[in-house]
Amino acid sequence: MGSKIEYVDSTQIYATSYVRNSKAIGVLWAIFTICYAIIGVVAFVTPEWLGNVEGDKPGKFGLWAECYAEENGEQCRGRLDEFYDNGNYAFQGATVAVGAACVTALMTVGAMLFFFFCHSTSVYHVCAWLQLISAICMIIGCSVFPLGWNDEKIKSICMDSNQFQLGICGIRWAYLLAAIGCLDAVILSTLAFILATRHIRLQPDPQYAPASLFKGEMNGAFVNDTGSVAGSRKSLNLHPVLMMHPAQDDTYSQFSQRTVPRSTHGGHYSHPHHPMHHNHNY
Repeated sequence: MGSKIEYVDSTQIYATSYVRNSKAIGVLWAIFTICYAIIGVVAFVTPEWLGNVEGDKPGKFGLWAECYAEENGEQCRGRLDEFYDNGNYAFQGATVAVGAACVTALMTVGAMLFFFFCHSTSVYHVCAWLQLISAICMIIGCSVFPLGWNDEKIKSICMDSNQFQLGICGIRWAYLLAAIGCLDAVILSTLAFILATRHIRLQPDPQYAPASLFKGEMNGAFVNDTGSVAGSRKSLNLHPVLMMHPAQDDTYSQFSQRTVPRSTHGGHYSHPHHPMHHNHNY
């Protein structure tokens, strides 16, 4: 069998390529969204935001917990449900802000389940707004946290610390992780808005002839009604006509009946001489 001749519209190719690329980017967005939620939760529960582990009084501080090195090992104090008992209002505000960022990040992960039930554009819009709120809350938490460095508990570990002054303490990995989460949330929110607004409406599939054409399958000198193309007898709605070159001696009609030729000198038909047409007198 010969090779099949196919005609494909270029817009269909571009639309298909766009959909495939959008799905790939959407998968990456979902993966990094889950990673951001994990980063936020780890930074929220870990007391590794600020500390000094090499001084005379080693200690570390988080949003709502603090750990000190004692003779029997490291001892941590503070509970999440009692963070409001802490007199450091900056740390309390940072705890609320980062906690809200983690909650909205987890809500974004849960909202991705609606991709199986709702239109993707609406789900992207919801996730984008949730991630934007999470980014704002995370930025507020990271910005408010240095305002509490003048607390007496922190000065006892960091010595000459003050607002936005570390003293002998240093930034720990959890604070850096939260700062990376701020940038991550902003990028993910922007990407979600782009995926939601740059959704294209696919064009309907072109209507091709139901019969496929193969090389050598159809004679080019004969086109029947089913294979009629633009400009053919069927498309122009013309009736069949048999045209033959007229001859002087004899002509044939479309019913293959012998006709009488017209005389060249007059308008009458001349009858051919035939033996059976003569009247014989016996």
